[in-house]
Amino acid sequence: MSAFLRFALVGGAGFLVNEAALWVAIHLLHLGKDAAWFFAFVPSVTFTWWGNRMLTFAEHKSDNLLAEWARFVATNSVGAVVNLLTYEALTHFLALDPLLALACGVLAGLVFNFTLSKRLVFKPRLSSPASADDSPREERGPR
Repeated sequence: MSAFLRFALVGGAGFLVNEAALWVAIHLLHLGKDAAWFFAFVPSVTFTWWGNRMLTFAEHKSDNLLAEWARFVATNSVGAVVNLLTYEALTHFLALDPLLALACGVLAGLVFNFTLSKRLVFKPRLSSPASADDSPREERGPR
């Protein structure tokens, strides 16, 4: 299974965590909808960080959990902004149906978050010359 598909599956499960945390924030903690959104972001981004650390990018996980988690939160926060801006632009400027606009925003955020997670959070470690045979280029074969 490709890393992108694993990332998307972890994100789908994270969406369920996000929805559950949002429900708790609104119905049990009686937070307003905006405060509830921020409250729900923390468990969902932590869940998706752990899932991607263990399933999607396990071979590139860091020994420094806190620094890796902070990088994941930062990059996925930017991805959340991409999601929101896509949604806002499509609903306000193109009068697209909100459900379709949400799907477009989620897709834009997914691609953005995957790319940043792969390049900034779970980036491959520099290999020593002795392990040059393990490079990704060698795994793909000649071009």
